[in-house]
Amino acid sequence: MNPQPRSSDASDRDAGITEALAPRLKRWIDTVLVFNVFLVIAGAIWFALAVALHSQHVEAPLQLLQRLWDPLFTPAIGLLMGAALLSGLLGWWQRQGLSRDRGSGT
Repeated sequence: MNPQPRSSDASDRDAGITEALAPRLKRWIDTVLVFNVFLVIAGAIWFALAVALHSQHVEAPLQLLQRLWDPLFTPAIGLLMGAALLSGLLGWWQRQGLSRDRGSGT
């Protein structure tokens, strides 16, 4: 006799795959966001140095920063702001769920 796989077996397997992917995906996203923070910090330091050098009539660092602004620094700053907003929203959502659970006595 050949046992037929039950639908619950398939859903259990899918849940196991999802649970295994979630920590890996979170680590990957965390790594990208950490790299992004350091990129934005490096861009801010570069901007400060470029402005200081511009006052000494050294134009190359500021010109390079201006060329890289749209393709590199604008998306990096946008990603940083979006991640901060999403983190705040998820934290608020979790607190709302916890306060609702406490209020219901569970």
